[in-house]
Amino acid sequence: MPKRKRLRTGFTLIEMLIALAVFAVLGVLSQQLLSQILEAHRVTTERGQRLTDLDRAMQILQRDFLQLDGRGVRDQLGGFLPYLQLGKEDLIEFTRTGWSNPLQRPRSELQRVAYVLEEDTLYRYYWPLLDRSPDALPRIQELLSDVNQVEFLAIDSAGEEHPFWPDSRSEDTTLGAIALRIDLKPFGEINRLWLVPNPAGTEPRP
Repeated sequence: MPKRKRLRTGFTLIEMLIALAVFAVLGVLSQQLLSQILEAHRVTTERGQRLTDLDRAMQILQRDFLQLDGRGVRDQLGGFLPYLQLGKEDLIEFTRTGWSNPLQRPRSELQRVAYVLEEDTLYRYYWPLLDRSPDALPRIQELLSDVNQVEFLAIDSAGEEHPFWPDSRSEDTTLGAIALRIDLKPFGEINRLWLVPNPAGTEPRP
C-alpha cells in the first residue's frame, strides 16, 4: 500500500523573511506618511495662527490711522510734539481720537500712540495722558513677532511719499494717506495704504 504524502503546513524560512521585509517596508512608509501629515498639520496651524495675528495687527493699525487727530502734545521735557511725527526715534507717533471709555472715567477720548520695532517685534505704545509728565511711561502692546523690517511713509495730497513728517523740505503739508511696508516671516513683504483724515485745518494745541 503506497504511503500518503504528508501535506506541508506553515511557512518556510524564506517566506517568513519575505513577509517580515514587506511589513518592515510598510511600517517605514506608514511612519513617513504619518510624519508628513503631522508636519503639514503643524505648518498649517502655525500659518493660520500667523494669519490671525497679522489680521489683528492690521485692524489695530487701521483703527488708529483712520481716527487721526490734529492735537499736538507735550513730551516729558515740556517740548512740543506735532500731531503726527514720522521718522524720529519711534517708527511713527501720532494722536488719535475715538479712545473708548466704557467705564466713563474722567479722561480725554484722545490718545497718543506710537509704533516701535524692537528686536524683530512690532509694538504699539500708548499713553494714558496726552501731555506727559516727567515720569510718564507708555503702556506696551505686542502686535507682531518675527518682523524683519517695517517702514511707514506719509503721503501728501500730490501722492508724494515722505519718510519724515512734518517734512520741512516739502511745500505740500496736506497729509493724504499713510503707507506701510512690512517684511515678516513667512509671508515676505506686505504693503498697506490707509487714507487718513487730514487734520491740517485743526490748530494743534500745545
